[in-house]
Amino acid sequence: MNNTILDKNNSKPEPLSSKKNRIMDHMDNIASKRDFFIEKNECYYKDMVKWLKFSIPEGKSVLEVGCGTGYVLNALCPSRGVGIDISAKMLDIAKSKYKDLTFINMDAEYIDLDEKFDYIVISDTLCYLEDIQKSFQEIFKLTHAGTRIFISLHNFLWEPFLKIAEILKIKMPSLKLNWLNQNDIINILLLEGYDIVSQSKRLLVPRYIPFISTFFNRYISQLPFFRNFCITEYVVARPLFPKPDNNKLFSVSVIIPAKNEKGNIEAAIKRTPEMGKHTEIIFVEGHSQDGTLDEIKRVVNEYSDKRDIKFTVQDGTGKGDAVRKGFNMSSGDILMILDADLTVPPETLPKFYNAIATNRGEYINGTRLVYPMEKQAMRTLNLMGNKFFSFMFSWLLGQRLKDTLCGTKVISRENWDQLSKGRSYFGDFDPFGDFDLIFGAAKMNLKILEVPIRYQERKYGETQIQRFVHGWLLLKMTAFAALKIKFI
Repeated sequence: MNNTILDKNNSKPEPLSSKKNRIMDHMDNIASKRDFFIEKNECYYKDMVKWLKFSIPEGKSVLEVGCGTGYVLNALCPSRGVGIDISAKMLDIAKSKYKDLTFINMDAEYIDLDEKFDYIVISDTLCYLEDIQKSFQEIFKLTHAGTRIFISLHNFLWEPFLKIAEILKIKMPSLKLNWLNQNDIINILLLEGYDIVSQSKRLLVPRYIPFISTFFNRYISQLPFFRNFCITEYVVARPLFPKPDNNKLFSVSVIIPAKNEKGNIEAAIKRTPEMGKHTEIIFVEGHSQDGTLDEIKRVVNEYSDKRDIKFTVQDGTGKGDAVRKGFNMSSGDILMILDADLTVPPETLPKFYNAIATNRGEYINGTRLVYPMEKQAMRTLNLMGNKFFSFMFSWLLGQRLKDTLCGTKVISRENWDQLSKGRSYFGDFDPFGDFDLIFGAAKMNLKILEVPIRYQERKYGETQIQRFVHGWLLLKMTAFAALKIKFI
């Protein structure tokens, strides 16, 4: 007699297909050996857990689809951990080992759970599913706007080596229905209403060899060309909910760091549009020598009956310090940075608002490298530097980022608060404030979206960028980011 599964749509038991029965029987038969093979392939599983723990904070709600005996789910230390698997015998072992976690015998194509999760992990499971698209339909119901889905799969180039490993009893025997690559998964995710956040590959040497495996897996595996031969491919996705009907749901805080920008202060007020249900403008003055602070006070007094304007003087130095102080005293749901030189026109800020208010992106970055620039807007060396760092950061983050140095950046208060809690991982390394945000957003797997803007020549004052001094700082920060984000 065939095993059955409950179909929630018609509340009638539906027979499992012969393929699915075969998979279930296979998993039940090898359940007692599962932990043995995990221990035998410790290098592989530890690297997977390390990658997941980098982005999944402890104390969150986590669902693992195809949890097996619960090794990965337990390692993530969730506040609410739920594992589902088609193999009852796998789950018997998991329940006996991890009393604080919940394990449910359930088919990923018919998920009967009435809750939402912060993170959903699908590690080496999709190859066993009969209808992957149906599984993603079911998983979508368990997500909220901030949910992240982490998917791992094997690089198809490794298929012959994995078969040999099975014959030699080095690897757990498999009975796969599918062999997929990243592009296959991405295509299915897009069909089912998900958005791709990032992609990565890891692990060139899946067995522990003193010094060699550590060196190759941490450093060489992340270099262009070599990464194509990594055994594990990862995709991070998020649910993409329908566009809200009302685009004025959120309040906005525009933070304007201002040092020696006296001639631009009033124009910043006049040209910054009202956005959402309310817009506040916060100047953060940086110990200017040209009377900028007095001008800010004058403008605040003159326009106080027309606009919600505040100001403060920063305690430390650098744009990063100014941005953090402005964000911390702001009240808006959406936080924006506008450079006081106004080379990014304030009139373009509604484009940034629309991008984040409609959930097209979660970290919105301006890009000056799409439209032609005014003649003096950006010097040649600065442009070359921007293109170099664009390439480097796209590689580092696993997401396309064309212009890392554009001063206009937008993030929600909720994500800023979460990012701030995790700043200790990177430390106080960034005097500019740009990379503090970019690295934090990447670690949180926020969806980065770039808004093209027309970069204009400044009308007042001189640029405060020192090309070679700051260029050297940026190179050091790139190396720092590689160690903290890529080479982990």
